[in-house]
Amino acid sequence: MIFTDSGIVLFRQDFREADRIIALYTLQHGRINLRLPGVNRAKGKLKALSEPFTCAAYRIYARSANVLGTVTGGKITHVFPRIRQDLKRQTLAFHFCELMMRLTPPHQPSAEKYRLLLQALTELDLGQPNAAFAPAFTLRLMAAAGFGLENRPVLQISPQFWRRMHEDEFSSLDFTEAEDLLSLSKCNEVCRRFLNGYLNYPLQTLKPFGLADEDLPAKPVAQPAKAAIQTDDTTALVPAPAQ
Repeated sequence: MIFTDSGIVLFRQDFREADRIIALYTLQHGRINLRLPGVNRAKGKLKALSEPFTCAAYRIYARSANVLGTVTGGKITHVFPRIRQDLKRQTLAFHFCELMMRLTPPHQPSAEKYRLLLQALTELDLGQPNAAFAPAFTLRLMAAAGFGLENRPVLQISPQFWRRMHEDEFSSLDFTEAEDLLSLSKCNEVCRRFLNGYLNYPLQTLKPFGLADEDLPAKPVAQPAKAAIQTDDTTALVPAPAQ
């Protein structure tokens, strides 16, 4: 079967002597793994289609009995040049791609997730990165995966701030007020708790954004039973199958 689908490269790896394997999040087929034969040779013609966070229309040959499909051609639509020229933007882009790799099941298409990743990369390329980019993307991906927190603020975060983290343009989430910065810190905590509970091993790109355990303030000492009665909505973040 030969088909064409729009996709964004999440991950690449050299394979055998001259091939590459990529993980591609596609609009119509979800996350799939593909082989690009011969691209590591000097005259390899499809090398650009295998670069991380490249967005293109891919022509793919796949047989149902094979785990890997094969990229036979394609047309690049976005390369995000400013991301590739700036280390901070690159780090964020790799973080988004790793989240998509780890939080999306294979072969389950979601136009919402595809558009979310494309929007994040586009805004990252055109605008200035800020401290809210990573948690905002994580919260929206959690909502798209069916964890249902977008309409239920937690940790006493104000509904207005929570809504902005889920709906506003990423590049506009540049907070300076003390109250907003505190709410942003709480959003980071929500993301950390969710990822620690859902993933079997940590993301490689967590630490630069302060989401790893060692980058957060020490957890408070357990309080007497009376304090334990207080509710913490983030206990509802029980891992469930990704959608």
